[in-house]
Amino acid sequence: MVIMGIDPGIAIVGYGVVNYEGNKFAPIDYGAIKTCSTMNLSQRLLCIYNKLEEIIEKYTPDAISIEELFFNKNIKTALTVGQGRGVAVLAAARANIEVFEYTPLQVKQSVVGYGRAEKAQVQQMTKMILNLKKIPKPDDVADALAIAICHGNSYKIINLVR
Repeated sequence: MVIMGIDPGIAIVGYGVVNYEGNKFAPIDYGAIKTCSTMNLSQRLLCIYNKLEEIIEKYTPDAISIEELFFNKNIKTALTVGQGRGVAVLAAARANIEVFEYTPLQVKQSVVGYGRAEKAQVQQMTKMILNLKKIPKPDDVADALAIAICHGNSYKIINLVR
């Protein structure tokens, strides 16, 4: 199963594509989509959409997992990130790929085994699970890979419930 994880944003969107087979994960591709702060919001959203569409078309994931928005003290930031998240969901929907949403707590629980784990712990476990030489940077990329791992670990449970 090919899983794409997305850590949504406007300035940086992290993405990670992994293969999950027989309880083992292998990285396929990962990186960041960056937009320039001098661009207007609609152009930034279009840039994100086009890049995600390109990645989805290239790897044809079986599932896309994305981080749920959590409350942010800065409402403007939360709304902007929400728009970026919407573009990611739209790209998946246009490709007819099911989207699975996970909270940061669920991702930490799935990757580290502890829902209140520190960011550094999640990044270290992501590196180990995927057998990477170093933790992917920026943080959004490591987060996207962790979100993909979370879906792989949750997939069997989701199918049992259905």
